[in-house]
Amino acid sequence: MPRTDTEPTAATAGILRARAQTTVPDPAATPGLHVLDLDGRRDGAFLVPEGLDAAKPTPLVLALHGAGGIASQMIDFLADTAARHGVVILAPESRTSTWDVIRGGYGPDVDFIDRALGKVFQNVLIDPKRIAISGFSDGASYALSIGIVNGALFSDILAFSPGFMAPTEQEDSPRIFISHGIRDEVLPINPCSRRLAPALEHAGYDVEYLEFDDGHIVPDSMVERAMARFLG
Repeated sequence: MPRTDTEPTAATAGILRARAQTTVPDPAATPGLHVLDLDGRRDGAFLVPEGLDAAKPTPLVLALHGAGGIASQMIDFLADTAARHGVVILAPESRTSTWDVIRGGYGPDVDFIDRALGKVFQNVLIDPKRIAISGFSDGASYALSIGIVNGALFSDILAFSPGFMAPTEQEDSPRIFISHGIRDEVLPINPCSRRLAPALEHAGYDVEYLEFDDGHIVPDSMVERAMARFLG
């Protein structure tokens, strides 16, 4: 029977289908920044670190920007740490100013992230046991949400100053890192991370929660701590 518009799809449920390949891509992506080239308006990029051994499975961090953000913002603040640890960074852009579930429901952004992951998996040999989803602000809320839905894909969730979570289901048990500034005036810490972290721990997740004395930012120390936990 043909699917009707009211019937759920994987994308509308927040489910990602892309999976890492087990064979070395030929040709493999060279080190440096690569444009996704999946959309002419809002697109994204992935960063391959220098010195990458194309035949060795590499960790991947999927990085989601905040409201009104672009891919380069996530790549810029993760690049140095990722380079030191030999991690590929994938930074897709939301279809509109922020991620779909925040605007009413899953769908277009999940589909685009799936395509972006598929492109990286076709160009870089990624370690399927070391794939993290991360994000800042609205991107952190989205990372928590679809990270929990897609626990079989993501080993870790790295959420920098999240506001909420809206998973449609739970799959496996990814480790979770959350950091938040105690002087955050954009997403105040009390109704956000101080509520989310205990709820996730109560649900049985392995959570590391850190607070820092600043506002709505991502300190380098939090990026390093999150990356160390992911790779540790």
